[in-house]
Amino acid sequence: MTFASRITRSPRPYDPSQGASVRDRLSGLPPETRDLIAGAVGCSPYLCALCEREAEWLIRSIDTPEAALADLRHALDQEPLDQVPSALRQAKRRVALMVALADLGGVWPLETVTRELTAFADLAVDLSLRAALAPHLKRGKLPGLDETALQEACGMVVLAMGKMGADELNYSSDIDLICLFDETRFAADDFAEARAVFVRATRTMAATLSDRTAEGYVFRTDLRLRPDPAVTPVCLAMAAAETYYESLGRTWERAAYIKARAAAGDRAAGARFLKTLAPFVWRRHLDFAAIEDAHNMRLRIREHKGLGGALILPGHNMKLGRGGIREIEFFTQTRQLISGGRDADLRVRGTVEGLAQLAEKGWVPEAAAATLTDHYRFHREIEHRLQMLRDAQTQTLPTNDEEFERLAAFCGRDMAELKADIHDRLSEVHGLIESFFAPEDAAPAPEPDVLDEEIMARWRSYPALRSSRAVEIFQRLRPEILGKLARSANPNEALMAFDGFLAGLPAGVQVFSLFEANPQLIDLLVDIAGTSPALAAYLSRHAGVLDAVIAGDFFAPWPGRTALEQDLADILDAEADYERKLDAARRWRKEWHFRIGVHHLRGLIDADEAGLCYADLASAVIGPVWDAVQVQFAQKHGSPPGRGAVVIGMGSLGAGKLNAGSDLDLIVIYDAPGDASSEGRRPLSARPYYARLTQALITALTAPMAEGRLYEVDMRLRPSGNQGPVATSWAAFQSYQQEEAWVWEHLALTRARGITGPDDLCAEIETFRQRLLAEKGAPDHVLREVADMRARIADAKSPAGPWDAKLGYGRIQEIELVAQAGALMAGLPGRAVAEGLRAGVAIGWLSDADGEALQSAYALCWTVLQASRLLSDKPLDARALGEGGRAFLLRQTGFDGLDLLEKRLDAVTRRAGEVIDAGLGRPPKGDRSDD
Repeated sequence: MTFASRITRSPRPYDPSQGASVRDRLSGLPPETRDLIAGAVGCSPYLCALCEREAEWLIRSIDTPEAALADLRHALDQEPLDQVPSALRQAKRRVALMVALADLGGVWPLETVTRELTAFADLAVDLSLRAALAPHLKRGKLPGLDETALQEACGMVVLAMGKMGADELNYSSDIDLICLFDETRFAADDFAEARAVFVRATRTMAATLSDRTAEGYVFRTDLRLRPDPAVTPVCLAMAAAETYYESLGRTWERAAYIKARAAAGDRAAGARFLKTLAPFVWRRHLDFAAIEDAHNMRLRIREHKGLGGALILPGHNMKLGRGGIREIEFFTQTRQLISGGRDADLRVRGTVEGLAQLAEKGWVPEAAAATLTDHYRFHREIEHRLQMLRDAQTQTLPTNDEEFERLAAFCGRDMAELKADIHDRLSEVHGLIESFFAPEDAAPAPEPDVLDEEIMARWRSYPALRSSRAVEIFQRLRPEILGKLARSANPNEALMAFDGFLAGLPAGVQVFSLFEANPQLIDLLVDIAGTSPALAAYLSRHAGVLDAVIAGDFFAPWPGRTALEQDLADILDAEADYERKLDAARRWRKEWHFRIGVHHLRGLIDADEAGLCYADLASAVIGPVWDAVQVQFAQKHGSPPGRGAVVIGMGSLGAGKLNAGSDLDLIVIYDAPGDASSEGRRPLSARPYYARLTQALITALTAPMAEGRLYEVDMRLRPSGNQGPVATSWAAFQSYQQEEAWVWEHLALTRARGITGPDDLCAEIETFRQRLLAEKGAPDHVLREVADMRARIADAKSPAGPWDAKLGYGRIQEIELVAQAGALMAGLPGRAVAEGLRAGVAIGWLSDADGEALQSAYALCWTVLQASRLLSDKPLDARALGEGGRAFLLRQTGFDGLDLLEKRLDAVTRRAGEVIDAGLGRPPKGDRSDD
């Protein structure tokens, strides 16, 4: 398509006499193009001057504007470096003219307009930088580098910030740049000399771009976004910049780096620097404190620029004023800062692209994003028209009707209609943005008088309320929190639990900001505090898990182990540092563990489903963490010798049924020849290799780090228990199990399950497990040993009381022992308690009634145990529970009162104990081979 056929709009000439000579020179162009140019030069003295100067180039180029500007950039890149200043100024005129006409005629959308302006700016900066460095390099002022280093600017990079970084450069924009150099290219003795050269080159580059000559200028250049510009040189070492941001960086600098891009020089080094800075920009937790920071920044800008007060169009600043461009950018960047640490899809530079991503991911309502996007595009077009009039870096609307009429003509609009449109759009933007940053304050509700004043009086002494900012935010939240506590089933009981949460918070600003921006979290907190003080205390220690609640899918169905494992693997792959991987795993596990607890608390899953979820979660953690441990270990000692190792889950993990407080029973089996060894910087033979690798896994899971620990681990079920090696060779494991193992070790194998490791080795171990169980279940021997084990456990571990569902006569531990015995005597591979009990029935050891009695007791005990672990980390005393906790326990078990539940628990466990007594005194009636 020709340029003329793509024109969809044209300015109307404000001064038809202006540019008559230009129109004569362009008389050979199509009528549509001539009318567009006539309108442009009739409104803008600047465009009129450009047309007069570049008429011949325009005639040759206008029919293919994209190709013309691409050719222009290519030709520029071939210019001798000493000709760069003059060549850039000519190119700037031509780019400005072509972009203006394509914009005014509707030939290009806003994104193409800003992208073309940015592409020229990138090249201009890169050429100016190389031209500035070339003389220094030629004179040997950059030690160790030759002329080939000039192509990548000798290790110096220019970061484009703001609109240039986001490919959103406006028509007459200045450019915000941060100049850095890679100090690792130079020896320590050469650092000072190199830095001096880069500083001089930066100044020369800036002068090349911004100095006004007879040929004009290229770009006004601003270097003040660098760290602490009042005292730092114009070009900094990357290490110095990184140290500054990590220790002193402020919220506005985080926001600035959302748009940062390596635009010129050594772009690869720049990309590495930006990746290093990502943790500074993108916080791991949802950062709602950024809302208040950004709001305060808006207010300071308004006050500094004198832009507060009512909306009055004459002289209104379309960028910084009420409802302007900066408001939309602040809104978008703040939402990105809040959520981008968790959601990498939000880490985009462009404002329109950012709004689209925020809407797609559910962080901003789609209607609001669409409205702001439409207004943003309109505001940017008005901004461009203001700047095209006289090539001025301005966003200020005219102060008189004469100039407003010129602007309206330039936009092809009626003045009154344009004014009304601008006013309405500014007002709507202001209303949307203000409701986000500073919602209208409602009159504070009176505090309820049913709550204990003494408890509330001590809050000001808590760590979370030591800062004035935390106190200010909490005071805004306090009426709502107290109101919800007062409406709970037992207000002062809920208040005590909330007090425990508040007392345990190490700091308050982030958490209180999170509550303020997401009031639904207060409901959840009050619900948790009123039901499970233990979960509330967990929240105070790990408040970051609340991020997951507002991530959109917190209450979605359980995704299953495979999806969880892949999710964690992706997260760990994104972390380069080993310790960061382990901390990332801890954060991830805490969020999912909390999610299971909340789902259980709210009745979305029952006790059995919770047990499966906890087991899925543990299994999903072990696989990716084991992979990370092996990679880290191999860096020093080389890859694992032989076929590798399998991590086996034992006990409740193997059976796929954990509770909220379970530790993990693990063993590690490796397969490598006895004389095998690793090949690395510090090689090890197979036995010490796998022993130390296993110990590294235990440390990775159990070590208390900044984000806590993952799990407690018990390795005592390995061959020979604590006396045996922590990792067992496959050959030794088989030999031990066949020739030396005790009955209790074969019982333990009934629940063994491969968690992670080579598939073929896992399959071999499972085949061996099943064959061994089929061979080792001689009833007389098994029953005698089980009876002895039961007696020893009863002597060693007394139940904590009538509500102890795990220990005691006919309770979980005894029933699980019977189920394992049933599976072993039947020689069947099933791991679940129900499967073991059915096996005992199948071989005639238990009657159908016996099996039902044991299953019934186990189901009730398990439900009580799961509930008790969620409510407290101490032994359950149901009568000491708060009202919310008692209600939860009764809902879970289906009873109307504690007396009825206690009686039923006593009856079913007593019956189960009697069944076990009888069963251990008689052998099975059936033959194992019949099954």
